Amino acid sequence: MSPLRRIITGVFSLGFGLASAQAPPADTGYLLRGATVHTVSGPVIENGSVLVHNGKIIGVGRDLSAPEGFQVLDIHGQQIYPGMIDAASLIGLEKTSSEEASDAQELGLLNPQLRAITAVNSSSEQIPAARANGVTTAIEMPEGDLISGQMSIVHLDGSSNDAMTMVPSAAIHLRFPAIVTVPVPLHETDEEDEDPSREIEPIPYADAKRDYDGKMRALNQFFEEARRYRQAHIGKPATPVNLKYEALLPVLEGKTPMFVTAVREREIREAIQFARKEKIKIILADAYEAYKVLPLLKSSNTPVVLGPTHTLPLDPDDPYDRSYTTPGDLYKAGVKFCIATFSSRSSRNLPYEAAAAVPYGLPMDEAYKAVSLNVAQIFGIANRLGSIEEGKTADLIVVDGNPMDVRTNVNLVFIDGKLVSLDTRQKELYEKYLGRQ
Repeated sequence: MSPLRRIITGVFSLGFGLASAQAPPADTGYLLRGATVHTVSGPVIENGSVLVHNGKIIGVGRDLSAPEGFQVLDIHGQQIYPGMIDAASLIGLEKTSSEEASDAQELGLLNPQLRAITAVNSSSEQIPAARANGVTTAIEMPEGDLISGQMSIVHLDGSSNDAMTMVPSAAIHLRFPAIVTVPVPLHETDEEDEDPSREIEPIPYADAKRDYDGKMRALNQFFEEARRYRQAHIGKPATPVNLKYEALLPVLEGKTPMFVTAVREREIREAIQFARKEKIKIILADAYEAYKVLPLLKSSNTPVVLGPTHTLPLDPDDPYDRSYTTPGDLYKAGVKFCIATFSSRSSRNLPYEAAAAVPYGLPMDEAYKAVSLNVAQIFGIANRLGSIEEGKTADLIVVDGNPMDVRTNVNLVFIDGKLVSLDTRQKELYEKYLGRQ
């Protein structure tokens, strides 16, 4: 009997099959017994167990016993990992047709008051696809020309936006101005635009410089106005409220970071300089040329969210493996980093984006941290997610091998302590046509 069949059989024997119409109550307690537990934050526990109750991990170790009423899942030979986190995702924000604009983007340069979670489609077919591959949490990223809005941390389970939301406002996305004469290819493209050999129309330098100057003026002016607004409202709650300035106040007070997209070396340096001038915290995003400024990143203690490793070099003279080697370079330099997809369709491929960096200098354990614990630390939620520890949210995956290996099967997924369905549209179609002659 296969390991997966043993698990499912054991679950059914306890009175609730994975495919049953009636799911266990949300507060059901579980004892996951006999697996290899990869805590990520500590040592690997062979023949270990994890106790889950009321959405929390209440015990991790060996020889744990199940309190009365707990469901016992005997998963010998399996591996338990914390669920993966996509640190920059558009999942649930994708277009529903080629004619429509993306729900991730709003008109206007300055929209810090908008929250990504309000536009997430909780019924998106991309969500169960990512969940079935071990991704349990996503950090939704609004898009735009300058200040796009507030990033929201969501669980990939729930029938509504409210049910999915963990942190409604985790950071504010700023696409730092840059003099761009050759547009950088997007990570999420329309199907007709996916030919990597197609030529990209260059932008005249004068136009690119004019656009850069205009956006820098708008950015500096907005921060200056927000600071004046903050000063004017101290002790005056009855003063008329401006939602855009209000949204920036947590950034100015050091409570919320700016998530700053800066791809090239010049804008990376300028973004860090801007953060120093404004005395704000930033997280660098999609920093393709981060390898060129490693000492600066280290000295400024600036964390980095890298884009997917499975991407072509930006410049013809770049090494073919530039995206594969950058995670290892950041690790060796002592720079805190994680890996994200910056996509909706590709969130399910998050484990393989991390795995691709392993043959190029990133240790295997660090690769998994780059999609789990490091993400939680960078976004300030390491007390809740990213590792298997007592007191943390029970986001767990049970697999029959290394989850970053494409041959591995994800057998069970727990989100917020709840055993969730692994059914997907892809699985439905596979089973539909499996017997077709």
